[in-house]
Amino acid sequence: MNIGTRSKVKELIKKGQVRVNGEVICKPEQHVDEACARVTCMGKEYVYRPYVYYMMNKPAGVITATVDARERTVLDLLKEQLKMYSDEEAAGVPLKDIFPVGRLDKDTVGLLLLTNDGALAHNLLSPAKHIAKQYLVRTDLPVTKEQVRRLEEGVLIGEDERTRPAQVTLKDKKECYITITEGKFHQIKRMFRAVGNTVVYLKRMSMGSLALDEALAEGQIRELTPKEVTDLCSGI
Repeated sequence: MNIGTRSKVKELIKKGQVRVNGEVICKPEQHVDEACARVTCMGKEYVYRPYVYYMMNKPAGVITATVDARERTVLDLLKEQLKMYSDEEAAGVPLKDIFPVGRLDKDTVGLLLLTNDGALAHNLLSPAKHIAKQYLVRTDLPVTKEQVRRLEEGVLIGEDERTRPAQVTLKDKKECYITITEGKFHQIKRMFRAVGNTVVYLKRMSMGSLALDEALAEGQIRELTPKEVTDLCSGI
C-alpha cells in the first residue's frame, strides 16, 4: 500500500503503530485476510485494493511515460492531481506500479487509462483483440468523401499491409470522428497523410467501452466507477 519500506513497516508494527480489526499487532509475520481485515497504521485506516484505475483527459505537452528526466509525464500529472510528492503522502495508492495503457503522442489529448492491472492492459492493447478506439480529428484541409472512402477501406502507411477498415463520421468540413481497431505508431496521422491530408489536432474519445468523461477538463483525472471497470473488463 506504499506506506513505507519493508524494514520501516516492521518497525511500525513492533512499535504498536499497526492495528488489525482494532487489535494492536506486534509481530510482522502475522497473517491477515486482506479482503476483510480492517488495518490501521498510525491511526489511519487503509483499504487494500489490488488494482486501481484512473481516467485522464491528457493535455498536450505531457508525454505518455512513467518517468522522464526532461519531460513532464502523465505519472507526474497523476501525482500532482492526487497531491502526492512523497511515500508518506502516497500511502494507500500503489503509485510505483501504475502505468499508462497505450500511448498518446505529446501533442495528442484525450482519454488515457492509468492502472496497475497488467492483464487488462494486455487485453486492451493486444492486436488480436481489435479493441475499438475513437478519435476526434481536425485536419488542415477539408475531409473529402473520397478520403473517407479510402480511410474506411484501409490505406498503406509504409508497412506491408493496409490498415484495417476504419469508421469515419464527418463532423464538419475539417473535423471528423474516426474509429480504428489497431494501434500502430502515429497511425491516425499516417492514415490521413496517406490520403493527402494533415492532422492538426487529435483527441482520443473512447477505448473499448470506456468513453472520455465530458465533465473532465484537460489535465484532470478521476477514478473509474465500478461499472466502468466491470464494463471494460467484461468487454474484452
